Amino acid sequence: MNAAADTQPVVTLTESAAQEIKARLAADPQGAAKGLRLYVEKGGCSGMQYGMTFDERRPEDFETAFFGVSVWVDAFSANYLRGSVVDFSDALTGGGFKITNPQAAQSCGCGKSFETVAAAEKLPG
Repeated sequence: MNAAADTQPVVTLTESAAQEIKARLAADPQGAAKGLRLYVEKGGCSGMQYGMTFDERRPEDFETAFFGVSVWVDAFSANYLRGSVVDFSDALTGGGFKITNPQAAQSCGCGKSFETVAAAEKLPG
């Protein structure tokens, strides 16, 4: 990793995503001590899937904050999420949280799983 990548946040939250997360944390009795954890794990229809949960910071996490919301990403997930943007829409159709990931070569129709560029390059052509 280069020095410029080390100073950039792993992920970015839009203001609308941060406002929705704040509202959800405010509704949780233990929400004041928590922030948003973003992660990836193997699975889903495209090979990797996104996960989001309210959690507390862990010692090895990458940490950043947007609009008053703490965001934590573990080192494994950071490799797959670097440069991603998390947005929220309350639209009746297609609403909810959406992750735009520049490292995803393709995503499934549900938007919850993806395949990385490196994995797609290994596929027989």
